[in-house]
Amino acid sequence: MEIRGRPAQGDRKAPNNQGRNEEQPDEVEKKRVRRRRLQRVAPAVVSIDVTSRRTGPAAAQGLQIPGLPPGFPFVLPGQPGQDDDEDGSPTQPRGNGQPNLPDAQATGSGFFISADGYIVTNNHVVENATTIKVRLNDKRELTARLIGRDENTDLAVIKVDGGRNFPFVNFENDAKPRVGDWVIAVGNPFNLGGTATAGIISAYGRDIGDSFVDYLQIDAPINRGNSGGPTFDVYGRVVGVNTAIFSPSGGSVGIGFAVPAEIADSITKQLISSGKVTRGYLGVTIQDVSTEIAESLGIPAKQGAMVNDIVDGGPAEKGGVMAGDVIMKVNGKDITSASSLTREVAVAKAGDTIRLEVLRSGRRVQLQVVSGVRPNESALNTSGEGGPNQGEPSRPQIDRTNVLGMGLVPLDEAARRRLGVRAGVNGVAVDTVQTNSIAGRAGLRRGDVIERVGDKAATSPADVSAAVEAAKAAKKPVLLLINRNGRPQFLGLKTTEDAPATP
Repeated sequence: MEIRGRPAQGDRKAPNNQGRNEEQPDEVEKKRVRRRRLQRVAPAVVSIDVTSRRTGPAAAQGLQIPGLPPGFPFVLPGQPGQDDDEDGSPTQPRGNGQPNLPDAQATGSGFFISADGYIVTNNHVVENATTIKVRLNDKRELTARLIGRDENTDLAVIKVDGGRNFPFVNFENDAKPRVGDWVIAVGNPFNLGGTATAGIISAYGRDIGDSFVDYLQIDAPINRGNSGGPTFDVYGRVVGVNTAIFSPSGGSVGIGFAVPAEIADSITKQLISSGKVTRGYLGVTIQDVSTEIAESLGIPAKQGAMVNDIVDGGPAEKGGVMAGDVIMKVNGKDITSASSLTREVAVAKAGDTIRLEVLRSGRRVQLQVVSGVRPNESALNTSGEGGPNQGEPSRPQIDRTNVLGMGLVPLDEAARRRLGVRAGVNGVAVDTVQTNSIAGRAGLRRGDVIERVGDKAATSPADVSAAVEAAKAAKKPVLLLINRNGRPQFLGLKTTEDAPATP
């Protein structure tokens, strides 16, 4: 890759009438040094061409980073919309009945991290690849093979064989990047080949809805095809791996995201050694502590992660964690959200002892949990049975207790069948919800089951009503444990009309 810098101001004469200020000698030298550093590390960056088999319409819409909204991450440029063969005739179905769509072609970026051919890129670049070709800075094209990939961080490692002297770069784990630091993104945007763009670190520790990565946010222009390329600092050190952009149009608007070097280094080492990544596991479902939940518990907002449910026989149950606990610290480190808890636990190895500080019934409790191995995401995300028919009309003959706009009924067999509540879920059923009521604005739905109110089990509508009245007298929200379609979550519910609650 040829990288040309603009001639320094001291190297050329400018007409006096332009009124230009010549740069100081030290600034000229700094620019020269930075150019030399970039020219030294740029040969380690490669372009990646991927061919993958498409078997249906969904495959023609590009690859996306798992867990992030459509249109948010990079979408690899394939060949969407091609439903005919080259001669214009309709495609013939494969043996499984799927149309015989042409193979998808996609491009991305990567970089060598070893002299013997290991390359870091994004998972979404090489996922489902049937062939992987790597184009080097010296124009050579080599075939690569997949070593391992990790969906949770969108990182992957591939390897080209037959060489022992590839140019490579290292992850920078010691010098932490800071907001305002200059960075350079290098990659293969729009399949143009090696391209360098400059900007600054706009934010550090950015949460974009991913449970395992606090991203670097950068404003260096990155576009489709930059996926998997490195972000360098001005010293030529890799501080991140370009992964996603925020863009309504698909082009760069100056908001890009990179996986920080310390995370990428740890993940790639595991992928090289074993082809997979293992993470610590507690066996709990959790949620953020909303303002209303925090107020009902008497703790500051945005502290801790609330435990909704415990996996039977899992590490947390064995370690004494209970539903309703708020996990405040892990190994002495403060927890500020559900995502921060997931990240802290994930770094543990199977068999490690994890020290937890939990808030339970107003008291701080110290627990020790032996970490398990986190299952794959598809196993964790398996959904349960469907919920009630939201369009079913209410039945006027049913005796309901009205509480904050909810029509509550005992969860007998008739209510269980009518509302589609699965066996094993117990509590008080929400049979109706008034749209503009406190409960309606808080997001409660017909078919929800109130399992606990405050720190007590809800066994009748009267239990819920009494707890709400007590909270109203104390001018506090009431804490409810809601089971929706088999998934429990806590809700801090306002007891007056001044504002809606948020889950």
